[in-house]
Amino acid sequence: MGKNSDGLVFEVSEPSDNATIVYNARQMLLQMGFDETRQYLIASAVSELSTNIIRYGEKGTITLRCIRKSDKIGFEVIARDCGPGISDIQKAATENYSSGHGLGLGLSSVKRIMDECEIKSARGHGTCIIAKKWLM
Repeated sequence: MGKNSDGLVFEVSEPSDNATIVYNARQMLLQMGFDETRQYLIASAVSELSTNIIRYGEKGTITLRCIRKSDKIGFEVIARDCGPGISDIQKAATENYSSGHGLGLGLSSVKRIMDECEIKSARGHGTCIIAKKWLM
């Protein structure tokens, strides 16, 4: 884990990394004032993004940070990998679609839990997902 002006940055390459990331996300969300239910939901989205890096991207990074927009504060997670990329982003973010052996609930659940979710991917160049949840 590293800390810089962009927040907390975690290298992701093995399943044990996920537990550390989720723990730190929960701590950050608590400090920001998110209630316990929202902490668990957002931590689930963070876990899904981290797990996807391990499953499909082999290795990458997760960045967790507090963000501001006008008078709002929020939580942002950035998941980056150098994997094969997603050939059809719209299809991959659809409920019950899986390119692997999962249930196909991953990216669609991230989009449902978070207020904003942007997915950028290019075949052979990896994927970057930026998801935000605003504290209301």
